[in-house]
Amino acid sequence: MTVYTAKQTIDEYAPRLDAAADAIWETPELAFTEWQSAATLINFLREEGFEVEEGIAGIATAFSGRFGHGKPVLGVLGEYDALSGLGQEANCLEKKPNGKNAGQGCGHNLLGVGSLAAAIAVKHYLEESGAEGTVIYYGCPGEEGGSGKAFMARDHVFDELDAAVCWHPGVLNKVRTRSSLANYQILFKFDGLAAHAAGAPHMGRSALDALELMNIGVQFLREHMPISARIHYSIIDAGGISPNVVQPHAEALYLIRDADNDGVKELYKRVLKIAEGAALMTETKESHDFVKACSNLVMNETMQHEMDRIMQEIAPPVPNNEDMAFARELTLKTLMGAPHANPDHPYAYEKMSYDFNEGEIASAGSTDVGDASWLCPLAQLTTATWCLGTPGHSWQAVTQGKRAAAKEAMRYAGIIMGETLISLLEHPDLLEKAKEEFRGRVGKGYVAPIPEGVRPRALTDL
Repeated sequence: MTVYTAKQTIDEYAPRLDAAADAIWETPELAFTEWQSAATLINFLREEGFEVEEGIAGIATAFSGRFGHGKPVLGVLGEYDALSGLGQEANCLEKKPNGKNAGQGCGHNLLGVGSLAAAIAVKHYLEESGAEGTVIYYGCPGEEGGSGKAFMARDHVFDELDAAVCWHPGVLNKVRTRSSLANYQILFKFDGLAAHAAGAPHMGRSALDALELMNIGVQFLREHMPISARIHYSIIDAGGISPNVVQPHAEALYLIRDADNDGVKELYKRVLKIAEGAALMTETKESHDFVKACSNLVMNETMQHEMDRIMQEIAPPVPNNEDMAFARELTLKTLMGAPHANPDHPYAYEKMSYDFNEGEIASAGSTDVGDASWLCPLAQLTTATWCLGTPGHSWQAVTQGKRAAAKEAMRYAGIIMGETLISLLEHPDLLEKAKEEFRGRVGKGYVAPIPEGVRPRALTDL
């Protein structure tokens, strides 16, 4: 088998893969409500002879597609959820809502299908070579604000894996070398007493006052947190629209992050004390609801170096003239001043050099891929699906999601992931080296950050 086996297979599937990515773009669905998007991927897997299991980990829109037999068992992680408030017309040079309440602002229409391409490539390799091994595509819902993989990891979905790969849309062709932040998402609620704000203010106990005091307390906490920590919040219930009524109820959704699970756990305890103090000051009642959590990403140099070796051997796609012209104009009109935006060279389609020293600093974001990385050796890459300067979670990312350049970069990611898994199948010693490194990095092993009894919920159900 040559290094181009996956490329040959994925090139043959290009029209069907691109159509699936477009279909998911057209039906943007929020965390844990991805019915149509999941169906698109499930149907594709079944047509290709994968054994599909739906509703895994008790999550209706989570699924797996299995092909092959025996060991090693290799996983490919896919996502397909969208982001709220980002409905946007495709191929536009300006913000133009399309009437939908969500949009693929993180490129998950590409992510799920690119991972599917890798799984299909490995399936064809197993068929043609007769090699023993199993490939499993995992349909992972709710990455955006839901940590679907963390629930799946807690419920032992990934336990059988010997290794796994994944990717993410972006602006560079690069193997990931930096960890991510662990996080907790908590819904804080305050209950007080309604009263006439002018006629009987002494009879009221304002839940909104309590919530505002909590927010102020957290602002002061920021000065005394580790530099790696982050705290964000969204007030989702301010208690009503009548200023002449003392607000009897208020809620805020908090996202608490730090470098690892232990760090975020300790920061969470401090935030709890602030919430309790705010309730004491206002004579209200405080309660909180643990929504979800995810772990920091465990790096694996062995897997990353192999993925990078393969990336360096396979030429990246170069956007066509039409895509280059569109990206140039989009940059000039909307992205000037954004990091690395360059109208003269709008796409970073070249391969980036591998630098594991970056791994000493965690990225500022979080991903539920972290929980899977605590259970098996894992490597992740990004490819240039968007022009330079495009921020994630933006209308610019949504509008580029159906362009030819985005789908070519998606298939490029699939080729690299597929070849990485094929290399592990052909070189058992490499897989064993990755597993030995993994065991050294995880120490005593995975402790799920999500308590038992907490179940995934759509944000609209909070």
